[in-house]
Amino acid sequence: MKIAGLDIGTTGCKLTVFDEEGKYTDKAYRDYPVHRGSVHEIDAGRIADAVFAVIGEMAAKYHDIAWIGITSFGETAVLVDDSGEVLLPSMLYTDPRGKEECEKLILKSGAGDGDRGGRRIARITGLHPHEMYSLPKLMWIRDHEPAAWKRVKYVFLIEDYIVWKLTGVRQIDYSLAARTMAFDIASLDFSEEMLVNAGIDRSLFSEPVPIGTPAGRVLPGAAERSGLRPETVIVSCAHDQVAAAVGAGAFDTDILVDGAGTVECMTPVFAGLPDPDVMYDGYYSAVPYVIPGTYVCYAFSYTGGALIQWCAEMLAGKEQALAKERGIPVYGLLEDEYRQMEDSGRRRAGSPTGLLVLPHFAGAATPYMDTGSKGAILGLTTETTAADIYRACEEGVVYEMILNREHLAGSGLSCRKIHATGGGARSKVWMQMKADMLGLPVTALATPDAGTVGCAMLTGIASGIFRSFSDAAAHMVEETETYEPIPARHEKYLQVYEQYRKVYAAVRPLMGDMPAGAPADGGESRG
Repeated sequence: MKIAGLDIGTTGCKLTVFDEEGKYTDKAYRDYPVHRGSVHEIDAGRIADAVFAVIGEMAAKYHDIAWIGITSFGETAVLVDDSGEVLLPSMLYTDPRGKEECEKLILKSGAGDGDRGGRRIARITGLHPHEMYSLPKLMWIRDHEPAAWKRVKYVFLIEDYIVWKLTGVRQIDYSLAARTMAFDIASLDFSEEMLVNAGIDRSLFSEPVPIGTPAGRVLPGAAERSGLRPETVIVSCAHDQVAAAVGAGAFDTDILVDGAGTVECMTPVFAGLPDPDVMYDGYYSAVPYVIPGTYVCYAFSYTGGALIQWCAEMLAGKEQALAKERGIPVYGLLEDEYRQMEDSGRRRAGSPTGLLVLPHFAGAATPYMDTGSKGAILGLTTETTAADIYRACEEGVVYEMILNREHLAGSGLSCRKIHATGGGARSKVWMQMKADMLGLPVTALATPDAGTVGCAMLTGIASGIFRSFSDAAAHMVEETETYEPIPARHEKYLQVYEQYRKVYAAVRPLMGDMPAGAPADGGESRG
């Protein structure tokens, strides 16, 4: 028997197959187009076609796939009519529509007081209200596409839309439902207050279920189209960020997950509901987690690995050519160059670079959520090298992590160690730097794709292959190396951090609304 995890992202979907021991077997991938212009939209029908294609490819090779778990990106709503046809292109969370509707909803929730309304919504939904979420966009469709809205039979998000296509069952897991801004994270059901204030009917939504709940067997038509056996069971897993936390083995408050990918995302675990005012002030989400009564939140920077890549591509042309000549990654060469400067005494070993990098090259995420903020590099001299700037960019990403950890201090955050995933976890230099700067041990995990692993772990538990989360983690979460913080370095970095925490306030007013050479993208927000 084999299990599989289906990870549906904004630009493509991937089905990964594992054996009954949780060992990777094979995978298939398909991409699909995304429209980003004055509006940001995706065709849910194209997503469904891609899903059936990856399932079909793997089912043709592995006839014993018995369970498939599904995880997806959040917020994006799919509207279908009573015949099951998709009515409109689906708005992505980056789409600007819904802003006015969100403001109206805030005022209505606070009886005309915006701050009161915003905090009220946050206490119910765990979200700082924003037009990126599903509910304001549904209000926009109702008001601007009335003919289509009259035909709406069901409203799905991507995960429960695909579950429904495969099984005919309308269910949505708690963590994904929490991305609608219509879900009560305490009662674990859709909020009557939010839906009444928004003027949206509760019956449109799927039934909320715990993370990792089986939906049932595939429909005969879906089995025929996909090549799956009729007895194959489909599981509603989780929002992709929650699946990544599961795949990183974070099941208690001691562990904070560091997703060191294009976007740097920290996911801490809370033993209960975190303080709503602390969360609101920092634009953090509170999301129901896999252990009943626990929650996670997303603290993130738009430019994690993206900033490191920018530095290597834009500022290290000579190093790029040399790395190509030697047949090694430019990232490793830059780290080696800095280490050589330390060995020769030109740089003090284990010390901060002396540069301050504000990593807001695509705007600021939590705790500011300021898409108008710009990046900055301070402290340059004629002796500064590309390797210096590269290392300082790595520092800047981690200073943002320290900043977010500081903002979350009053919310019940109590982590004692870090599990690092993603491409950045392969850099020994950066992992040691994170340990030194944060003052916590950092354990790098072997898997580059924690979301897929987490989806498979949840599916393995649902199928009975694994007895518990700890059993699933023992089979599927592979630790590579733990980096212990060096106290003397930690103290030096904290001294520099006191200067770093002033940089945003100093730089932001200087930039104002200055015209730029190219518009800021704003990034792919996951908060």
